[in-house]
Amino acid sequence: MSAAPSLDRVVQALEKFYGHPKAPKITDPFELILWENVAYLVDDEKRAVAFAALKKNVGTRPKQILDASPEDLLKVTRLGGMVPELRAQRLRQIAELAHWIFKGDMQSVLKKPLPQAKKELKRFPSIGDPGAEKILMLTCSYPLLALESNGLRVLLRLGFAEEKKSYSASYRGVLQALKNQLPSDYDSLIAAHQLLRQHGQELCKRSRPLCEACPLQSTCPYFQGRVSSPA
Repeated sequence: MSAAPSLDRVVQALEKFYGHPKAPKITDPFELILWENVAYLVDDEKRAVAFAALKKNVGTRPKQILDASPEDLLKVTRLGGMVPELRAQRLRQIAELAHWIFKGDMQSVLKKPLPQAKKELKRFPSIGDPGAEKILMLTCSYPLLALESNGLRVLLRLGFAEEKKSYSASYRGVLQALKNQLPSDYDSLIAAHQLLRQHGQELCKRSRPLCEACPLQSTCPYFQGRVSSPA
């Protein structure tokens, strides 16, 4: 495998191409968990519509969700795509965990040692290692570069690690390759996360990637392999 470009070089090229990303609108840990669960397999715009409906019509505090009727929660989750009944149940489950187990104090979870903080966050539905790390990054709790599927795909194609059969193994491989390249400030980490995610969504797509328009093509082994492959 060819040597991958540095993360800094990748992020600089993406920022030049897309512009500097806006700061995240949601940085509350409980709301970030709700954001992940209020919709399923929809784009950011539809997810934002469902989340806004939850915030306006129910509220985004544990007690407000517990006090809401099943019908009110279902009205919200119907705006967020498939299996709305299951997601309505998950919203209540999330609220129960936050209210009864964590006593409404999610901030205390963020202050725990990293392995324990991740373990506690992973008790919530739909939150695995990447999701837990994203929450810890966006809340400025730990200086991590959280990667979701789009950003991970970009870095795999750039040669930061070999793609494995297991998603978690691929994820760990990329993080291992990046461990000495990460910026120390949260703003830079969050911007890198956002730019990699955007690039994976818009150009470096899972199927039919738009490599010809990619600002990273000169250092991308995936692109070079496509160019050299016989038609």
